[in-house]
Amino acid sequence: MAAKWVGGHSSSVLCLDVSTEGLVASGAERGELVLWAGTGTPVAQLQLPGADDVASVVFSPCCPTRLYASHSESISLLDARSLKEPVERFGVNEEEINCLSVNHTDKCLAAADDSGAVKVVDLENKKVIRSLRHSNICSSVAFRPQRPQSLVSCGLDMQVMLWNLQKARPLWATTLQECEAGDSLQSAGQFFNPPLAHSLSVASCGNVFGCGAQDGTVRVFRVTGARFERELQFQAHSLGVSQVLFLPGAYWLLSGGNDGKVLLWDIGAELGKQQRSPGKSLQRRKASSRKDGKLSNVASGEHTGVLPKLTIEHGEKVNWLSCAEIKGSKTVLVADQSSSVSVYPLPEH
Repeated sequence: MAAKWVGGHSSSVLCLDVSTEGLVASGAERGELVLWAGTGTPVAQLQLPGADDVASVVFSPCCPTRLYASHSESISLLDARSLKEPVERFGVNEEEINCLSVNHTDKCLAAADDSGAVKVVDLENKKVIRSLRHSNICSSVAFRPQRPQSLVSCGLDMQVMLWNLQKARPLWATTLQECEAGDSLQSAGQFFNPPLAHSLSVASCGNVFGCGAQDGTVRVFRVTGARFERELQFQAHSLGVSQVLFLPGAYWLLSGGNDGKVLLWDIGAELGKQQRSPGKSLQRRKASSRKDGKLSNVASGEHTGVLPKLTIEHGEKVNWLSCAEIKGSKTVLVADQSSSVSVYPLPEH
């Protein structure tokens, strides 16, 4: 059974983040922003100006008192020690922001929005230094750990892209639909449920990232230099995958779906199998030789044996996932259509 954190919000919780000091931030509809202690007690509450939905919250990786929140097309910087009016506001996006990411030096912030743009802000000079572009809604963006100039993004154009802030064009990109086109496991129904990319997460190593899609699949990629290659793909949920999250310091991946389930996957074990497979290595070489970034297809049935290590029957569509250590134990925090935050224990690994 999940523990429920209640009393903070009156509207549906849309997003979560956890600071390096264990403080939890949650954003909800109608501009609601709440800070929680690890005990599940609200310690501060604020309604952001304009009462627009808070779609993304993120703490600075190196300064845990700095909290960034997106609401409509605006970004507010808040002081977690004293949750009052925003310390600063950025109005660099033209449409509603879906996801924020801050690099590990706290020098750059990336904001992905409904126009398909990813605006990258230099936080010291308070100006946009890059405007990156998808052809449809950009749903998720993430800086790679320990690589402050490198980030990945995905969107409803079914594109997954690798960027370097030195360049305005992606270093490498793939279209998830093209990955699927020749797959013998492709069912006719898949063409009516295309792999729109909803969420991505980068592992602590910075070279492996996962992407969750509308067709219920999770794809795992490995970055090698200025490109990435698909390592793994498996059917995770019966409906769209709304969230993926790598746990800190491990290749354990959480996925949350529109089917109301939260699943835990041991990606490390599967990556090891792929690296030991001569056929897969050959496939990677073939894929990387293609200049347009289109990846060759996964062999029929290759990953049908991937099974979750933990299944949580949450019961509600998952809006956001986060991970926190509470009383010495790892837990997963789940935001859904309700006004509460659900907390589940995770197994030790």
